[in-house]
Amino acid sequence: MTEPLLKVEGLKKYFPIRTGMLGKHTGNVKAVDDISFFVNEGETLGIVGESGCGKSTTGRMLMRLLEPTEGKVTFNGKELTSISNDEMRKARREIQMVFQDPYASLNPRHTIEKILMEPLIVHNIGDPKSRKKKVHDFLEIVGLSSYHAKRYPHQFSGGQRQRIGIARALMTNPKLIIADEPVSALDVSIQAQVLNLMQDLQKELKLTYIFIAHDLGVVRHISDRVGVMYLGRMVELATSESMYAEPLHPYTKALLSAVPVPDPEFKREQIILEGDIPSPSNPPSGCTFHTRCPFKMDICVKDVPQLQEAKTGHFVACHLYNEQLQH
Repeated sequence: MTEPLLKVEGLKKYFPIRTGMLGKHTGNVKAVDDISFFVNEGETLGIVGESGCGKSTTGRMLMRLLEPTEGKVTFNGKELTSISNDEMRKARREIQMVFQDPYASLNPRHTIEKILMEPLIVHNIGDPKSRKKKVHDFLEIVGLSSYHAKRYPHQFSGGQRQRIGIARALMTNPKLIIADEPVSALDVSIQAQVLNLMQDLQKELKLTYIFIAHDLGVVRHISDRVGVMYLGRMVELATSESMYAEPLHPYTKALLSAVPVPDPEFKREQIILEGDIPSPSNPPSGCTFHTRCPFKMDICVKDVPQLQEAKTGHFVACHLYNEQLQH
């Protein structure tokens, strides 16, 4: 069995809450609370969940744009959480990120050529002539033209800007791309184009993706495996097929019941969850989902369920399956 390209163990991110004039530390916002997963080379792992569940924070910690409070991230056999900033900068050549907002992630004062050349200059790749050629090549690869290089970001549509964002992420020939909601700011027809482009590039350039989204429909098309997050924790992790055919966690069932199906004859019972997501600064005891769960048992209030294998390759953190395992 080969080692996974990326391995995450017990990752946590707590933001301190400070109150009063002296900024007294009164508690923590548990943005990410003890998650573990792995990504194999060449596959796409989708991470889904509602806003505020910690998906984007997780993505930023993998790049160390945010420093983890606790936990280990191992990429390509190298432990990233303990290395120096200089070494991390070198490691980022192999891990790149595509950001959610194509408007905010491109410098409006720079031409596209300058934006795309920057990673090559930072990582000292090539000479000015070969850099220029690479910029033009990658613009063509993502479906734009080399003459676009002289333009500025405001002269492009949202979909084109996101293509530029993808081209920038590819410039250093990375192994892993973390895509943080790369299509949520785009309209549906453009979303499909960008997703198809990402899949084509994955085959062509042998890329590995972590695809962060809140839309389960989008994730289904691009992911080999899917992890569902709720309030800073991973509640279910399975192959895309298994997750959509037979979701196990009550939260995943509710999320999937809300995905529209393009068939007027198809009737599906929508599961409406009661109440709102609790605050990450004061999460409920035991299973964080118990305040909204239709199957709540006494144990759910007291004990935190661990992510464990309920079926082959299908992991779930829910006491319902502990009960079954015991009988």
